[in-house]
Amino acid sequence: MSRFYITTSIPYVNAAPHIGHALEFVQADVFARYHRLVGDETYFQSGSDENSLKNVQAAEREGVSTEELVDRYAQSFIDLIDALDISNDDFIRTSVERRHIAGAQLLWKLCAERGDIYKKNYRGLYCVDCELFYDEEELVEGKCPDHGTEPDVVEEENYFFRLSRYQDRLAKLIADGDLQIIPESRRNEAYSFVARGLEDFSISRTRDRARGWGVEVPGDANQVMYVWFDALTNYITALGYASNEDLYRRFWQDSPNRVHAIGKGILRFHAIYWPAMLMSAGVPIPSTIFVHGYLTIDNQKISKSLGNVVDPGDLVGKYGADAVRYWLLREVPPTDDADYTGDKLERRYTADLANDLGNLLNRSVNMLHRYRKGTVPAPASPTSDGEDLAQIASGIAGRVQASMGDDYDPQSALAAIWELVVRANRYVQESAPWTLAKAERAGDAEAGGKLDTALYHLAETLRLIGEAVRPFLPATADRIAHALGADGQEKDWLQSLEWGAGGSGQVIAHAGKVLFPKID
Repeated sequence: MSRFYITTSIPYVNAAPHIGHALEFVQADVFARYHRLVGDETYFQSGSDENSLKNVQAAEREGVSTEELVDRYAQSFIDLIDALDISNDDFIRTSVERRHIAGAQLLWKLCAERGDIYKKNYRGLYCVDCELFYDEEELVEGKCPDHGTEPDVVEEENYFFRLSRYQDRLAKLIADGDLQIIPESRRNEAYSFVARGLEDFSISRTRDRARGWGVEVPGDANQVMYVWFDALTNYITALGYASNEDLYRRFWQDSPNRVHAIGKGILRFHAIYWPAMLMSAGVPIPSTIFVHGYLTIDNQKISKSLGNVVDPGDLVGKYGADAVRYWLLREVPPTDDADYTGDKLERRYTADLANDLGNLLNRSVNMLHRYRKGTVPAPASPTSDGEDLAQIASGIAGRVQASMGDDYDPQSALAAIWELVVRANRYVQESAPWTLAKAERAGDAEAGGKLDTALYHLAETLRLIGEAVRPFLPATADRIAHALGADGQEKDWLQSLEWGAGGSGQVIAHAGKVLFPKID
């Protein structure tokens, strides 16, 4: 077993979260849950990016203090994390927590001691939404390529980081895979950016332009840190970097797996700026950067200014957390863009969850009560009934491991599990337990043996499905286990994915509440 540190990016808290934020939270949560289940020592971190100029401007537009605004929206992200059943171990707020401010200032000091920070006058084109200076050639018709807005012309004296000093080292890290970037297309994108030549970048702004908001530059009260220098450090400050705490040593300094889950729009910061800053300070770099695409609506990026924001909290209220999680994981390719519509979510919910899985559980449990008084029977032997069902079930553990181990591909893992769900539903029709029960009552002993086999296969398949979905749909896993009369997660999760691990003789609980009720 190994050790894993898994993080989300920290979103700006200038507005309430939207469905795109939910995607990253759920993906990272699945990675963390999977590694915990297979026995890896795992720590999962999230937080909020509160020192951005866009947060300041949003507060000014609302006529409230920046502190009030970030408090409100940071809480809305915490509430979403709770609503989605995200299993993060910690949530760091970058504007108020001393561990973060102290850690960001320590990293700055170490980079400065290395000679990688200097001060100069600068004039550039700045997109506040991206918190990024753009070169003219990077703009599209004079506008930000991501937000479609004209950047501000900013001229002031700033501190700069000597990114150019790390060009060769970064190119080698990316080319050799020592900094693993998933998918390959994003690795190529990062490598191409480095190969074009790296320029030093601004890492501070004047206190006046920042409206007095941000982490103060050590030794210069007139400057605050550029938000990306401050924000990126959250991954280590949350672990106690400033005071060299045990958590930092175990999950960053000495961990072989330091994994960031991010969106494609912030690849440059995580794959280039961040590793260079860490190398300058003598701190280990991330091991893996997993890059997902964007969720769009009508093929447009989700944006408050466009009015196309979908509140994931509302979706959870209507469908439940696991239904939203399932759509994000099953419908959305893990590293590509995908278009959201309510119809798509509802079709997946109805077809896969309510009809396929929900009906399978309810029918099977009800038949176990009706025909065997709620006890899983031993299968008749020898028999070939359900042989291919058992064969598909036996392959689930390997397919889930293959998808989630190196590939970071929950979509593929769920597709494998749903093959078993679909096959089990077909098996119900093929085996026709109601017909076998009628024949048994008429004195047909062979039919009784076939009924035992069918009911055993259904109970065992459901048990295995329930455990297999545990990283993806945790509440569903618990409810299936409860319906089957189990206490929940097995001590050895991978062992629980073996066909036959459940055995016969288990007393089945009443199904109770419908697993996925129909939506009007």
